[in-house]
Amino acid sequence: MGSKEKYHWQTQNVKVSGVDDMVLLSKISEDAITDNLKKRYMDDFIFTYIGPVLISVNPFKQLPYFTDREIELYQGAAQYENPPHIYALADNMYRNMMIDSENQCVIISGESGAGKTVAAKYIMSYISKVSGGGTKVQVGLSSGKYFEIQFSRGGEPDGGKISNFLLEKSRVVSQNHGERSFHIYYQLLQGATKEQRENLGITTPDYYLYLNKSDTYTVEDVNDKTEFKDTMAAMSVVGLSLEAQDTVLQIVAGILHLGNIAFREEGNYAVVESEDFLAFPSYLLGINQDGLKSKLTSRIMDSKWGGKTETISVTLNKEQASFTRDALSKALYSRLFDYLVDVSQLEFLEFELSKKICFCQFCINFVNEKLQQIFIELTLKAEQEEYVQEGIKWTPIEYFNNKVVCDLIESKVNPPGIMSILDDVCATMHAKGEGADQTLLQKLQSQIGTHEHFSSWNKGFIVHHYAGKVSYDVSGFCERNRDVLFSDIIELMQSSEFAFIKDLFPENLEAEKRGRPTTAGSKIKKQANNLVQTLMKCTPHYIRCIKPNETKKPRDWEESRIKHQVEYLGLRENIRVRRAGYAFRRVFKKFLQRYAILTKETWPQWRGDEKQGVLHLLKSVNMDSDQYQLGKTKIFIKAPESLFLLEEMRERKYNGYARVIQQAWRKHIAVRKYVQMREEASDVLLNKKERRKNSLNRNFVGDYIGMDNHPEIRQFVGRRERVDFADVVVKYDRRFKTVKRDLILTPKFLYLIGREKVKQGPEKGQIREVLKRMIEVEKIQSVSLSTLQDDLFIVHEDQYDSVLQSVFKTEFLSLLYKRYEEKTRKKLPLKFNNLLEFKVKKGGWGPFSSAGSRQIQFQMGQGDEAVFKPSSKVLTVSVGPGLPKNARPTRRDNRKSRYMGNQNRNVGQYSREPPKSDSRGRGTQGQPAVRNSLLRQQSSMDQPTLPRLQGSHRSQHESQIYTDMGFMNVPDQGVAGMHRRRSKEYKPLPGSGGPKPKPKPRPRTPQCRAVYAYDAQDTDELSFQADEIIEILFEDPSGWWQGRLRGKEGMFPGNYVEKI
Repeated sequence: MGSKEKYHWQTQNVKVSGVDDMVLLSKISEDAITDNLKKRYMDDFIFTYIGPVLISVNPFKQLPYFTDREIELYQGAAQYENPPHIYALADNMYRNMMIDSENQCVIISGESGAGKTVAAKYIMSYISKVSGGGTKVQVGLSSGKYFEIQFSRGGEPDGGKISNFLLEKSRVVSQNHGERSFHIYYQLLQGATKEQRENLGITTPDYYLYLNKSDTYTVEDVNDKTEFKDTMAAMSVVGLSLEAQDTVLQIVAGILHLGNIAFREEGNYAVVESEDFLAFPSYLLGINQDGLKSKLTSRIMDSKWGGKTETISVTLNKEQASFTRDALSKALYSRLFDYLVDVSQLEFLEFELSKKICFCQFCINFVNEKLQQIFIELTLKAEQEEYVQEGIKWTPIEYFNNKVVCDLIESKVNPPGIMSILDDVCATMHAKGEGADQTLLQKLQSQIGTHEHFSSWNKGFIVHHYAGKVSYDVSGFCERNRDVLFSDIIELMQSSEFAFIKDLFPENLEAEKRGRPTTAGSKIKKQANNLVQTLMKCTPHYIRCIKPNETKKPRDWEESRIKHQVEYLGLRENIRVRRAGYAFRRVFKKFLQRYAILTKETWPQWRGDEKQGVLHLLKSVNMDSDQYQLGKTKIFIKAPESLFLLEEMRERKYNGYARVIQQAWRKHIAVRKYVQMREEASDVLLNKKERRKNSLNRNFVGDYIGMDNHPEIRQFVGRRERVDFADVVVKYDRRFKTVKRDLILTPKFLYLIGREKVKQGPEKGQIREVLKRMIEVEKIQSVSLSTLQDDLFIVHEDQYDSVLQSVFKTEFLSLLYKRYEEKTRKKLPLKFNNLLEFKVKKGGWGPFSSAGSRQIQFQMGQGDEAVFKPSSKVLTVSVGPGLPKNARPTRRDNRKSRYMGNQNRNVGQYSREPPKSDSRGRGTQGQPAVRNSLLRQQSSMDQPTLPRLQGSHRSQHESQIYTDMGFMNVPDQGVAGMHRRRSKEYKPLPGSGGPKPKPKPRPRTPQCRAVYAYDAQDTDELSFQADEIIEILFEDPSGWWQGRLRGKEGMFPGNYVEKI
């Protein structure tokens, strides 16, 4: 058997499973679409495109491609760059919002169990990750969820809400057999504490009439007691106070007790059967018991007659009283639910086809139908109409427009819709319960029975929805539609002693008429139309969810079910429109704004005709003419690849400019940081030690050895250890003899590396690097220096001290100071005195053999170079005066430095000797650099540009160029024959008769002046003293240059010299 091949969904060589975008299908049919979806589903590819529309098949299992890695992969990527994914749609929606500053919406549709809720969660998860633009992103689900997220102009979410419609309020008061009411009731009954049970009047579920009708109290795999604890914890998490939580439970318990209030009929009027049942709901809701009794059995009406308004009290019959009680219960629950949903998330019912369903599902299916209408209006109908309006060549495509179904349900007249007929029946039979549903069915048959999308049966009616035929049982339609909540009840609840309950009924009764309340159906119709109006103002995105089976098992594929969903979702028509249409359209103005940066003529603004500007942009990117059409106000681009070309070129332009800005900013930051570092280094010695002229404004390099080119030294430093400083220094021993050492500083250690001859083995006699000392930074006790301008410093450690000399001592000390502070959280002790003492290591012979101490005496002398005089145990160091102790580095004017060429190397430096002048008073070759740089430091004026030199004042270099061009001149004819002999003034010229050529000057080699003395460490290096002139043969980027001095060629460190 061969090895089983493994594939990863994101790799380039992934297994081919159908096509990613079904616009590319070779054959367009329901069978071909279903087959492609099946191939992908079986290989765990649940997402497929139809252009911008995303098709999602519920996998009924957790898949591995919803991690942070995928979020990063899809962020800012074009659709074609990665496999189909819900993150691609979410990113496209978010980017469009940021680019166009327009509201975006995503409509997720499909039947129950198709995965709409999970899809919405993935979208919100992605947006929460990538946003950190006043614009909104809306997520509308056909199941009834409506999320709205508000963004700032910067793309950061700064608010959001979840809108509640289609709550199945009728479930509060009645349920079908085998169903439960809302979970919170059973959670409260099972999970309440003993104290809560006593306070709320909690007992068993069968005691409450609102619960015992279905005879079902438990659900398999649901622990109501545990979930009650979770519910209470959730209320705490969202910020509800303990007092508010108690009131929420009071309302829930109060609704249960309201349901136990029964009525009997006495002379056609309702009477409360047992007033004992009024006590607990009145107590829990904080209302008067007699008031509750009165409002449930009567109501106040305003009657108008002859221009006068009369208020009358109407006593209700038994059925009306029951409706009023149930209306109050449903109002309490729904308003409490509205309050809580502001900080929570909601599950609704979805599109149902499988069974005879009732009024609530009828309302949900109506909203589904409205959302489908948006899809048709914006993707099929509007697209084709736009082509005609813009004058674009187009072949019309037929499709089913479900507006006829929406009209069947919501139309008001000619003929009236189902909801209008239902409201009419409820209004005319408001005092009767029995027979109302049959009256409704008869009116439906008589008024819309001939409608092509309507038919009836003995217990109800059938509506031919876009998703298929749905049978509705009319039983309870009228009762659930009434939803009567008279102003009397509202007034009663506003009298509650609990502020929380008062706030649930904020109506202004004085401003409202005491008329008949609106029905549940009319409220849902209004909410649905408002939702449609909101979504129509947004740029839409679509996710069509498909449920592959009824078993809810992975890889279980029910062919007929899938094919039916493919058909009613209109996927075939969608593919046909996308293949025949244009993938991108944009008004000319916005297109120009988006891509203006591509050409100089359009950036920053095109000043001509907008249509010509768009045409200019398209020609500039060489887009084929068959890939686009220009309408009257918009441009239409056919293939997404053409749009990707524009986007990629735009990205490159912005990327190029961004790099320029980044480079300038980084340079600015680096210079600022460098200046700060140099000043900090100077502050270490400020007012404590005299400064050397050449070190005050010296650039800091750090690595003066070139560690990357010296692995033999690097071997002593840790593999991942960063080198802060490296230099060749002079070390003084107990006898004050000098020896070269490599001084290396890292964040952890200070290293001293020397060289010794190998005494035995195959490498005997060869010089090899040896680690002489390694000191932990935190174990350094202090550093001692003199107050003069010498380069000596002593590193004090517990065992013995090290006396070192380095011209880069200031840079080394500043870095050591920082590293010590990082390690110990303390300042490094720096001691300044002209009599320094140091401990020596035990060893040696004679008078210097024992461990002890030595001294270094500093005194004022002559010159910048220190003079050393050792005697016994004291070393005397004499050096001339340096710069004052309060000298600070000079800040360089970076804005002008680019005009000075190489002269800026001497900015802020002090000349070792006064400028020499010739007899005419002109400075020598090196003088102008010093004079100009000092002038630039002292002058407040901007440096003028140099005028062009004329005549004899032209520079030698420029003269040479013109002399070399002499071969282009026409030769002089001269004088021939007798004329030449007779001419007294004529003297024959050598050669061809032209002027004598000047000798070719020897090419001038670049030179440099030594700033510091350097002793060669190897045979291929040069030794030199300060102020010696060296010819530069080669400058290596590593910092080691090749030069010639006194006829000898060798290598030397470039930071020890300055060019002249």
